[in-house]
Amino acid sequence: MTTNRRRFIAAVAAGVAGSALPGIALATTPRQAIVAAAWRGPNPGDPYFAGTLVADWETRKLDIRHAVPLPSRPHGLLPEADGGMLVVAARPGTWLMRCDTQGKVQQRVSLEESSTRRFCGHAVVAANGEVLLTTETEYGKGRGRIGVRDRRTLQKLDEWDTHGIDPHQLALDAAGQLIIANGGVPRTLADQKHDLQHMESSLVRLDTASGSLLRQWRLDDPRLSLRHLAWSHSPADDEAYLGIALQAEHDRREQRAQAPILAVLDGDRLFVPTRANDGIGYAGDIAAAWNGGFVLSSNQIGLAQLWHPAAGERMMPLVRMEEAYALTSWRGTGSSGGVLVATALGLVRSHPRLKPLALPWPQPMALDNHWSLISET
Repeated sequence: MTTNRRRFIAAVAAGVAGSALPGIALATTPRQAIVAAAWRGPNPGDPYFAGTLVADWETRKLDIRHAVPLPSRPHGLLPEADGGMLVVAARPGTWLMRCDTQGKVQQRVSLEESSTRRFCGHAVVAANGEVLLTTETEYGKGRGRIGVRDRRTLQKLDEWDTHGIDPHQLALDAAGQLIIANGGVPRTLADQKHDLQHMESSLVRLDTASGSLLRQWRLDDPRLSLRHLAWSHSPADDEAYLGIALQAEHDRREQRAQAPILAVLDGDRLFVPTRANDGIGYAGDIAAAWNGGFVLSSNQIGLAQLWHPAAGERMMPLVRMEEAYALTSWRGTGSSGGVLVATALGLVRSHPRLKPLALPWPQPMALDNHWSLISET
């Protein structure tokens, strides 16, 4: 056993909490999980890749199925029905690409470096399956835009106003309408923040037939940036609510340390369910957890926490490990699946009724902000 593997297993034993909640039945464990991921080598400046990772729970191995070299840092990953994926460049991004199941680039959209249009890192397919929607910023005008593209060709068909600035993640609601998190942070084309006193973060709902504004929400604190989104259940479920990961942009460190990191959209109400936080005011990712909860990660302090409606104001530490960041729901065969957490040393599988399982990375690598479950077998 290598030193890194021993270190990882010891760290998991010390840093993964047993956070059982009452009334949750033991899930049957699938044999494998296939995950879309993006990573670079272990050192800053190393090249980036996107591809699929295969986690085999029986052999306790994590392997790279394929890896595609990328021109710059990626951000959002969108698995497709055929097993391929769309990869979106990190903000301010100039490319969007489609990779097939063999790890080959099939299509690529490139924005002119000389233009002031940039991708903002995320995309979603409309309910009709025909249209791809991407968050973009027109830096020349300082406004957020939604790129409306043909899903098959990636050709732009139209664009809509996000009614805000700094748009980030987007999701569909039960009616197939589009929900967008406008982060609200003024930025330069070089991605430098400025004039934070003029932040205007918001959550908006757009009609996906016309792009018209249906509803807009704001939190009371304008320095809380709404960024990443996750549904607690399938949006079609009457009990579903939307979790929004927050990032505090206050001037003073003590203000950020006390800032909440989770907001919830329940029906037509946007609110902060708990003031419990991570001590730095920075939730980098969010994923649905068992029976209606959310896991939020704070990579800067190596912490993933669980919030559940039954816990009220409390947040329960789930994983304390270096660079705990990318999250994806691990469904299992029942409705009470757990969460896969990427850390500096490998993958941690967490479930309230199963022992934590750690799989070291197959090679020295640093996972990027997000990953997404493709399938389980």
